[in-house]
Amino acid sequence: MRVFNNPVGSGSLWFDNLTTAEGTPVAYDPQARAFLPMPPFCANRERIGCNWIAPKEGAFCRSCAMTALAPDPSIPGAIPNWAQTEAAKRWVLDNLGRWHWFRPEDPGAPPVFHLLAEGPTQVLMGHVEGVVTISVAEADPVVRVTRRQALDEPYRTMIGHMRHEIAHMLWWRLSLREDFLEAFRAMFGDERADYQAALQRHYHDGPPADWRDRFLTSYASCHPHEDWAETAAHLLHLTDITDSCVASGLSSPDQPTPGWDPYAEPDTERLLHIAASLTVRVNHVNRSMGLSDLYPFVLSGPARRKLAFVHDWLRRGAQGL
Repeated sequence: MRVFNNPVGSGSLWFDNLTTAEGTPVAYDPQARAFLPMPPFCANRERIGCNWIAPKEGAFCRSCAMTALAPDPSIPGAIPNWAQTEAAKRWVLDNLGRWHWFRPEDPGAPPVFHLLAEGPTQVLMGHVEGVVTISVAEADPVVRVTRRQALDEPYRTMIGHMRHEIAHMLWWRLSLREDFLEAFRAMFGDERADYQAALQRHYHDGPPADWRDRFLTSYASCHPHEDWAETAAHLLHLTDITDSCVASGLSSPDQPTPGWDPYAEPDTERLLHIAASLTVRVNHVNRSMGLSDLYPFVLSGPARRKLAFVHDWLRRGAQGL
């Protein structure tokens, strides 16, 4: 994620800012990729702190307009959890916009979001035919850590959920192309295999013993759909970690030029090499504070080939669909 110029003075702005350091209200324009100091602001600005501009006074911004179902406000914690969930959604949509997904120039369908609070029963997150369902309860750190530990996961965040579930939606968009499906099945396997049976087998028997040699995560090993979603999410993780490091003034000796843009890099191997070198360094810094590794994953050869496949399709796939 970039660091942005202050439109009304000195200093910089971060992606989630609502005001400048001096207190001037600002909002982010995702089309211009810049902050503006004037309305119209999103109708959700006061309610959940949305900091994007709207097309007109009283309207929702491009991101909030994609939310067809918002959480029940009577459920405790629903509104603050929703605010954090929408913030994660805006971040990921802006990431994907760097490759022209879900912007006005993208002729395909945008995602529709059902962002639901949890009552007595847990909300099942997922994607079905363009609709992405997310449990806003996962914005609560206690809920999230409890579930991460129960599932023995090394990483679980709301941005991670957004990247994973939107990746399923991206697959749905790309699957409208026969050339994609043929190439996908050659790389990931046949997604027509029984999905529910695959999940039941995964949770009953666990992943194959050699999953680390072939997949990014154990969950990716359960079915080609999940392998795609995990791989696409990790491509976004690695690209945006790298972009954020560059934007913050951090660097790698392997970085091609000072103004290098990871989202514009066509060479996946170069991107992954630089991303891996940066994550090793940041992991080391995190350990100095007793924190978990920023990126606790290993990129095997097969995983790198899948990342290259996803990189190729996401960089070119929004146009013409």
